[in-house]
Amino acid sequence: MNPTLAVILALAVGTYAFRLVGPVLHGRVTVPPRVQELASAGAVVLLVALLATGALTEAGGFAGWARPAGVLAGAALAWRRAPFALVVLGAATTTALLRLAGMG
Repeated sequence: MNPTLAVILALAVGTYAFRLVGPVLHGRVTVPPRVQELASAGAVVLLVALLATGALTEAGGFAGWARPAGVLAGAALAWRRAPFALVVLGAATTTALLRLAGMG
């Protein structure tokens, strides 16, 4: 068997098993409230880390000031509960205008 195919099959089986564990163990295992709080906090931390990495870096270096400013503009629009399309357009427009002005 091709090693690449073996890895793909192993990952597919592992993914299926991981997804199957939830419904199978639902109701049989109780998770303490503290663990649930930590899991929620962990998810938030991971999302913020992903956002920071995407907003601040490009090709292993600093992305320039235009991108973080665009992300902040999008975050401000989202905080004001603007429609999603407006959030994306606002962030992209802010970034484009700042890059056009030379802030890169």
